[in-house]
Amino acid sequence: MFKKIIDAIDRRIELLDLFRQNLSEYPVPAGLNIWYSMGAVLLALFCLEIITGILLLMNYVPHAKEAFASVGYISGVVPFGWLIRRVHAIGANMFVFVLFLHMLSVLLMGSYKKPREMTWVVGCVIFGVTLTTCLSGYLLPWSQLSYWATTVATNSPGSIPVVGDWMVQFMRGSDLVSQRTLGRFFAMHVSLIPFTLLLLIGAHVFLMRRTGISTPPWSKTDKTIPFYPHFVVEDLKVIYFFLAILFAFVFFYPQISFPPDALVPADPLNTPEHIKPEWYFLANYQLLKLVPNEFLGIIVQGLAAGLIFFLPFIDRNNERAAWKRPIFGPLAVFGILAYIALIIWGHYS
Repeated sequence: MFKKIIDAIDRRIELLDLFRQNLSEYPVPAGLNIWYSMGAVLLALFCLEIITGILLLMNYVPHAKEAFASVGYISGVVPFGWLIRRVHAIGANMFVFVLFLHMLSVLLMGSYKKPREMTWVVGCVIFGVTLTTCLSGYLLPWSQLSYWATTVATNSPGSIPVVGDWMVQFMRGSDLVSQRTLGRFFAMHVSLIPFTLLLLIGAHVFLMRRTGISTPPWSKTDKTIPFYPHFVVEDLKVIYFFLAILFAFVFFYPQISFPPDALVPADPLNTPEHIKPEWYFLANYQLLKLVPNEFLGIIVQGLAAGLIFFLPFIDRNNERAAWKRPIFGPLAVFGILAYIALIIWGHYS
């Protein structure tokens, strides 16, 4: 009976043909490894963030006088609210970390080269929007840490000549971080940015499917394997691995996302001694401290971001493997090590 129903549906909308085209008969290069599963991990984490975000939204109150208390209610009263909040907060950090790994692998394996330039460009936009998502969500608990970290972050554009003050005013909605800032960040975090990310991810996957998965630079064969079940199983292994790491932090080391200042309500009249941004902003934070002029520091960061964004159009070398390129390889490794060093320096300075 069940088979007859499936066959009747399939004769009308050809679901099995769709399955064959996109899964069981879709060819991918043989020899793919863990680095090629980072995209699948990101999709899984994105879905997890959407689900936990919706659950948090059911009890969160986006008002300066009630936001911190509502977060406390979620963590202390709502059944499994503490778990949902931890998964959402630590999952956001995990998402950024895996996104770093994904872009790093694409960079070192030259997968951004022709014909995949637009896939890289859309990926860079996803990276920028992701950081904006994290920044907007960081303020919502209205804790001492989130309030002052947002104050520092929104101060930075103020050093830009002519439009700097206007940009700060636009981001905050007022001269200081206030209820208007919380309202703007809340609207961005729960509606505008997730919808934008969903469109960008869809575009990224569409471009990837149109151009195909790049053959590993170490591969010596053109052999392909079906995406399902071979590569799907490998993707699931890596997804479960990162989920295991995520829940290890959730249950055994939650303070990684909830330091003491994150457990105190915001006090605009009491500036903490040591407020630092999340780890993914530490390199930018430390660079601004090292450069004598803040505007010059923003220019340096803008140039670096522009170089990464337009890399496929600048780097026209046919060789893809970074370890086989005597100039690009060392420069890429130096840039990565410098970025990691700035993160560590910013954490301990």
